[in-house]
Amino acid sequence: MIVLYPEPEDRAAFVSYYESTHLPLVQQLPGLLDWRYSVDVKAATGGSPYFAVFEADFADAEAMGEALASPEGAAVGADVANYATGGAVVLDYPVSGPAAAR
Repeated sequence: MIVLYPEPEDRAAFVSYYESTHLPLVQQLPGLLDWRYSVDVKAATGGSPYFAVFEADFADAEAMGEALASPEGAAVGADVANYATGGAVVLDYPVSGPAAAR
């Protein structure tokens, strides 16, 4: 799963809340294998419409669905409005390639 965050109203407030409150909630998701984020998103060419990105790994789509449907997942989803004043785009997709075979 990837979450893309457009520019917020206040970058410093976003980062402070995201790191101190939201990410600890995310870490409680059942079945979460790994996660990473950046608040320094740049496009290879031109400007990026996104300020931040978050990536989460689950064993499979079923595990991710169970995590998002859990009470912890509901808390994570409900918290987004508290910091993402620019909104959020959530993408889910199966992966292919060498890393997917591990």
